[in-house]
Amino acid sequence: MNEVAWSAQLPYPILGILQFFPFVGGLFIFWFREWKHITVLVRIFSGVELLLAIFLYQNINQSIADFQFVEHASFLHYHAAVDGMSVLFILLAAFIIFMMSWYGSVRRLHSSGVLSTLILSSEAPIMVMLTTLNLVWFVGASLVELTLVSLFIGRWSTADEEDRALAMTRFLQFQGLGIGMLISGISVLAWNHADLSGQWSFDLFDLVQTPPIGKFQSVAFFLFFYGLALRTPLFPLHGWLPHVVHRGSVAIAPVLLLGTKVGIYAMVRFLLPLTPHAALAWRPYVVGTAMMGVFYAAILAILQNNLRRLLSFAVISHTGLIIVGLFTLRKAGIEGALLLSVTTGLAATGMLFMVGFVFRRARSTDLNRLGGLFDRIPFLAITFLISGLSIIGMPGTPGFDAAHLVLDAVIDQFGAFPAVATALGNVVAAGFLLWAFQRAFLAPAPEGYLTAVERTLPMEYWISAAIVVVLLSAGFYVEPWIDLIDATVQTMTVFLGQE
Repeated sequence: MNEVAWSAQLPYPILGILQFFPFVGGLFIFWFREWKHITVLVRIFSGVELLLAIFLYQNINQSIADFQFVEHASFLHYHAAVDGMSVLFILLAAFIIFMMSWYGSVRRLHSSGVLSTLILSSEAPIMVMLTTLNLVWFVGASLVELTLVSLFIGRWSTADEEDRALAMTRFLQFQGLGIGMLISGISVLAWNHADLSGQWSFDLFDLVQTPPIGKFQSVAFFLFFYGLALRTPLFPLHGWLPHVVHRGSVAIAPVLLLGTKVGIYAMVRFLLPLTPHAALAWRPYVVGTAMMGVFYAAILAILQNNLRRLLSFAVISHTGLIIVGLFTLRKAGIEGALLLSVTTGLAATGMLFMVGFVFRRARSTDLNRLGGLFDRIPFLAITFLISGLSIIGMPGTPGFDAAHLVLDAVIDQFGAFPAVATALGNVVAAGFLLWAFQRAFLAPAPEGYLTAVERTLPMEYWISAAIVVVLLSAGFYVEPWIDLIDATVQTMTVFLGQE
């Protein structure tokens, strides 16, 4: 692994700005939280962060796999850098937070300056996790991000006090266990490095030079993997997500979703390079469990009568598909998994926003109380449908190429039967998402419900159009995103000895 200092590409440390700017914006908004135009400030700060992410994308050299824009501060053990994969997730995070700033104005969420502060500030630890090469910084940022999410759940939930307490308890129980396992796995790696080199380090560049051997690597792999799997979430460690999505506020669900995608990112950034032999040895078991999760979550999704819970199981099901692609350890599989992770993040955010707009009108996301909405809010319904089709990988959506890359890698690595099983899982996913669309938007409204539904607002048109344009643009022109991660993934597969 090579490094290119930030001064060789730009005259200022852009990664430090990306990490620090949302926090500054959050403090600024908190200071002016009583201002009646607080919404404008939220949009400005999140918009500037998105522009910084786009500027980073425009200036990165996509033809090399080296870490670029490298920043060091030895006294803080600060070590930040990005490659194409990092930039892809940074763009996802910046875009989702930017769209949340507009969604919040529709739901009048920014009337609470504290909530606006927390939503914008939550972008800072996510950016730290996506740019740091030091595992202590990664864990510290994870703790901050999870603390903010727990505050969201505890204070801005749409459920009653008892259900809210249950959701927060489940979240803290699972995530506390995950952080504990993650810290334990990191400690094994650092202790091994200290034993071999004589000094402690939590830096990726140092640890990759001294991988643990034998059982120690398997221990580090399991602790690290399951610590990340708990937040991703991967079957059978998914029990917290349906509670949180069902009983929490849709407004904070995208922040939660970003946190889950960081888990996939960390598996590629840290887990595979630091425990390569254990990843190869335990690959069949990880893939087998993930395939079970694809079907298990899909079947549970079909049984749901609440749109929020159904979407949470959709995320769990597709997490299994992402893990299957990732642990083929093939170039096509890893690329497909990364693209599918980003696609699912975008599409699920779009669906959650549409669910929020439906909840604003119906005061419920229970499918037994919904129906007939297409006639009143057709554009929102179409956005929900396009987002759902993106998740299941229909042609013309970004999920199509991602799913095909995963299936190609599964056939190449495991043969036809696992590939057919994975494809069938995606078919089941298509079934429950289309079934949900039919019940919520096309079926007749139940008698006594939804007698008067407000038409689509201009701001809702703008949010929906932005999501649809991004999804379809990425679907019909996916090459830039593949080019962005190609060099990184190629180097990873060579390192793992798979190509």
